[in-house]
Amino acid sequence: MSSDVALLLEAANFAAYKHRNQIRKDPAGTPYINHPIGVSRILSHEGGVSDIDVLQAALLHDTVEDTDTTIEELREKFGETVAGFVQEVTDDKSLPKQERKRLQVEHAPHCSPQAKLVKLADKLYNLRDLNCSIPVGWSAERVQEYFVWASEVVKGLKGANSALEEKLEELFKERGIKL
Repeated sequence: MSSDVALLLEAANFAAYKHRNQIRKDPAGTPYINHPIGVSRILSHEGGVSDIDVLQAALLHDTVEDTDTTIEELREKFGETVAGFVQEVTDDKSLPKQERKRLQVEHAPHCSPQAKLVKLADKLYNLRDLNCSIPVGWSAERVQEYFVWASEVVKGLKGANSALEEKLEELFKERGIKL
């Protein structure tokens, strides 16, 4: 087995364990791990990304934000580079939700090119998911508000990957949102 495959499997296994009791907000209650796997897949298959550190960071991108995982733990298991990318895309859950959303828009232009890739794929996955299945308790208006907010984040990520940006622009265009 190649060392890159082994590294990816290690990150997938770690993320699956950490997210083991979590489900997505969709009516089907999809296992949460499908999301980070999907984000990594989008980067590889649609974005043409082969950087193993970026693909690992995609698999791990919600572990600190949504589980008991620490950046130090990621640093020890996956190295400084991967942990750094995860840290760049991690929201501070101690802040109110609106503040976290505002900070995502503000911080997006200042992320590393690699963290921008993870953010782009994360937004693409989430927006596609919203188009297929509205989360329990969400109104159509809330979904549209999420698309508008996501477009503001994506504006700050421009230039990172034209293939992913084009796919996002299509989704926004379908909703009447210009980038």
